Amino acid sequence: MNPFVDDGQKLSTLHYIQSSVLSSRFYGYSSTVSKCRKSSFAGYTVVKNSVNRWISVRRSLSNTSTVFPRVFMTTQQQKATDTESATGTADIGLIGLAVMGQNLALNIAEKGFRVSVYNRSSSKTDDTIKRFQLEHSDFLGELEGFYSMESFVRSLKRPRKVVIMVKAGSPVDATISTLEKYLEPGDLIIDGGNEWYENTQRRADALSSKNVLYMGMGVSGGEEGARHGPSLMPGGPLEAWNLVKDILNKIAAQVDDGPCVTYIGPGGSGNYVKMVHNGIEYADMQLIGEVYDILRTISQKNHFEGNLYEIFERWNRGALQSFLIEITSQILQVKEKGNLLVDKILDQSGSKGTGMWTIQEAAKRGIPISTISAALDARYLSSFKDLRVSLSYQLHGVGAKEQNNIISSYGWNDFEFLASELEKALFAAKICCYGQGMALIQKASLDEQWNLDCAEIARIWKGGCIIRARFLDRIKEAYKRQPNLLSLLEDEHFVEDLNNCQLALRRVVSGASLLGIPVPALASALSYYDSFRQEILCSSQLIQAQRDFFGAHTYKRLDKEGVFHSKWSEDGTSIPIHNSS
Repeated sequence: MNPFVDDGQKLSTLHYIQSSVLSSRFYGYSSTVSKCRKSSFAGYTVVKNSVNRWISVRRSLSNTSTVFPRVFMTTQQQKATDTESATGTADIGLIGLAVMGQNLALNIAEKGFRVSVYNRSSSKTDDTIKRFQLEHSDFLGELEGFYSMESFVRSLKRPRKVVIMVKAGSPVDATISTLEKYLEPGDLIIDGGNEWYENTQRRADALSSKNVLYMGMGVSGGEEGARHGPSLMPGGPLEAWNLVKDILNKIAAQVDDGPCVTYIGPGGSGNYVKMVHNGIEYADMQLIGEVYDILRTISQKNHFEGNLYEIFERWNRGALQSFLIEITSQILQVKEKGNLLVDKILDQSGSKGTGMWTIQEAAKRGIPISTISAALDARYLSSFKDLRVSLSYQLHGVGAKEQNNIISSYGWNDFEFLASELEKALFAAKICCYGQGMALIQKASLDEQWNLDCAEIARIWKGGCIIRARFLDRIKEAYKRQPNLLSLLEDEHFVEDLNNCQLALRRVVSGASLLGIPVPALASALSYYDSFRQEILCSSQLIQAQRDFFGAHTYKRLDKEGVFHSKWSEDGTSIPIHNSS
């Protein structure tokens, strides 16, 4: 509840005035004024001026440090006021006013829409209204807060459109359970959280019986993206997309070829694409972290006198240009008492559910995403801090003299040459990383019959989101040329890039390994590349023989058709199997 302060005398009654010229709540003394409306009171201008003076006083008081008595409405008064004020004029509503929700609400209002907001905790609603009042001078639209679900829903134009920005899982179910009591056929709920796509499909099926539309929408870009323009990935009924596309097109990040939002597809496809986006994000961050580790280690040994951030700045002007490279450069400029702040951060990486979901989905659908998996494993391993400290005194690595010899033999005492090799290695690994994610999206699209447009997905990731990068344009063009591309490694332009960079990736992985620097994501990217360029994988031949030996799982042959089994402990003769499972 928003407090209003007086001169120290306790107010016996609080009154709420609402008119078309107001976008905030106002509490005053006069019961007569509270009943005035433009259509029924001849002295409307006088009242409006009085109201504006009250608002000016309220804002000036709220900016002082003086402590005044706080006056609150009772719950009954608040509900009555909310119900009276709900006029069905808001273009869209938003529930959940934590950081992402609050920023998205302000973004919507800024772009010229009337938005109603609600939060289970009224203090969050108060905070959002106060922030709107501070920032709203340049806003084209309006924002109004509500303190009951019923009044919130009544404030929305039909068909009602409600965005939910609450924690995934049971909190979403609880919110829907309350919200749906007040909705009507044709209304729309949009879940903007990082939700498991099957939950989205389950909720959509349940709400369809009431003719309420439901969408799952990935929102990427963090706090700043939500406030100034995220990448949006809405999935669900096409009818639902048509209801909100005008709003979403305006609030999304804008790039050279349009807003960073598109209709992803039916069902839970929007959440699925956002999940894979996050998996790619894990891998991209790990790859950059490993390259930084190499740079830092060798710069310290060679007493490099430059600044590492300058290397990332330079990379950000070339093929590696991306949000993550840009912020890495900025991070490496922040110092505390003359030392880099990043060196003082505890080396334990956090993670949320989307990375794990991506790995599980890839395993279920039989899609190799080794670089993404290695990145998640690296985060898990980092959590074993105490064990790593203990083992650092017990497990042997490479001595200082031998390390210097390795650096010299690779030519990495020439720091410019090292930076050049790392740039090529990182680019090659990123192609593999993004290729793995896009391959998973393609497979899910086929399995679920979503008919996803991978070119459009790459396009909307060009702005607003965490993995935005220059070379997403290249990925977009690759899928325009071949919409059913199974792997980016098939595209002739990426083939050329990989052929030009693969030697640098080999040298970086081998050199880091000899120096004792862990590079699980870079190494997995190289193995991914090498595995796909093998006409015959000898390891797989042996594995099939082993499976047949101990489990009679059978095998196929390169030289003839059919399925076979051998008695390996005897003569190993291939026995044709005509009815194998």
